[in-house]
Amino acid sequence: MKIYTKSGDLGETSLFGGRRVPKHHLRIEAYGTVDELNSILGLVASQFAESDLRDLVEGVQAELFEVGADLATPFDAKTSHIVRVKAPNIARLEQEIDAWQENLPELQSFILPGGSVTGATLHIARTVCRRAERAITALAEVEDIHPDALRYLNRLSDWLFILARVVNHRHGKVETPWIPNL
Repeated sequence: MKIYTKSGDLGETSLFGGRRVPKHHLRIEAYGTVDELNSILGLVASQFAESDLRDLVEGVQAELFEVGADLATPFDAKTSHIVRVKAPNIARLEQEIDAWQENLPELQSFILPGGSVTGATLHIARTVCRRAERAITALAEVEDIHPDALRYLNRLSDWLFILARVVNHRHGKVETPWIPNL
């Protein structure tokens, strides 16, 4: 199978269901940003020596494919198979956040993104996740979207923040508090 189709050479692409849209369409921006996030998480997973965290990140990567497929499938799409992220995925992220927070020092202030290379990369992933949220809310103003896609990414950005803290804590990296210049 060839990787190139040439069908996008004039600046359009197909959504699931067959509808053609320009490559700058809000829907493409939304799932493209989710794809970017997924790639950053691939970088994160490659840095983990801890298999428990690598497995969790790889599970989120699989779920991000579901989010991307969800965003690539308009509600009016004529397709027999539609993959959409679900509420149990969101609940699992919340459970993991709560469990991790029990073993972390309580935050007394904002912290600067950083720490270990993996922790800092997770902070980058968090900001890309937030950008994906913004892209989805822009899309939601003009087209119907599945609300769990937005909820999932909102929770995922929190999950990524806490995971960055977990990684830095495990590696003995002290969090740097933000001290405003007053």
